Amino acid sequence: MTFGSKAGLLNVCPIQGPCNLRERGAPMLANAKTFNSFAVDDLAKAQEFYGETLGLKVSVLDENNLMSLDRADGPDTLVYLKPDDFEPATYTILNFSVDDVEEIVDGLAARGVRFEKYEGFGQDEKGIARGNGPDIAWFKDPAGNILSVLKDA
Repeated sequence: MTFGSKAGLLNVCPIQGPCNLRERGAPMLANAKTFNSFAVDDLAKAQEFYGETLGLKVSVLDENNLMSLDRADGPDTLVYLKPDDFEPATYTILNFSVDDVEEIVDGLAARGVRFEKYEGFGQDEKGIARGNGPDIAWFKDPAGNILSVLKDA
């Protein structure tokens, strides 16, 4: 139930009694630190792929369940084991913003990474989509999760 003028609306909060609507509408998580995470079905394969193939710094937090991708530009990304009923993400879970997409695609391809081709994106023979936003190429981790490299804006 709402009482008062437009300038000082009061709402009867079910738990606390009267409260100011503006205070209730304040961003609850505005100052919270964020991070992302995703699942894999084999942590050892993920550690090898992200650490050796992609060249990321990987920290094992729990040998059987959890590791992190230590990012240079912000909070780490947690990678957790989900061995039962795991299904890879059907969307891009991690984007790598790079200066030269073609150079990175060539380097990763030389390390055995296969780039995905999606209908309607006009990708070249390397799998790079150009001209419809930033240059971008998609690939998958050993668990089947989709990753990308894209031109830094």
